[in-house]
Amino acid sequence: MSSDPMEAVPNPESNQGGAGLSMEALMDVSLPVVIEMGRTTLALNEIAKLKRGSVVQLDGLVGDPVSILVSDRKIAEGEVVVIGDHLGVRISKILSDAETGESA
Repeated sequence: MSSDPMEAVPNPESNQGGAGLSMEALMDVSLPVVIEMGRTTLALNEIAKLKRGSVVQLDGLVGDPVSILVSDRKIAEGEVVVIGDHLGVRISKILSDAETGESA
């Protein structure tokens, strides 16, 4: 063990910490993805009346693109497709940073 007190202090240039993570290290991080077909607003009394079989009209129209959100940020648009017994989304547009509100 050295008696030099500076030896115990990490060099900030060599210590990458969290800020120095490479993009490759982040590629396995899972993020929530939400597909949004439309929105609406309901009064509390309308919400209280909802039951099985109730239909809620959304603001989107048939044929409108759906929004693809990652961590609550819209990143793309697409169209609903059927994949066997499941629904999916075919990406039709990837939004630019300017369109998402992301600064470069």
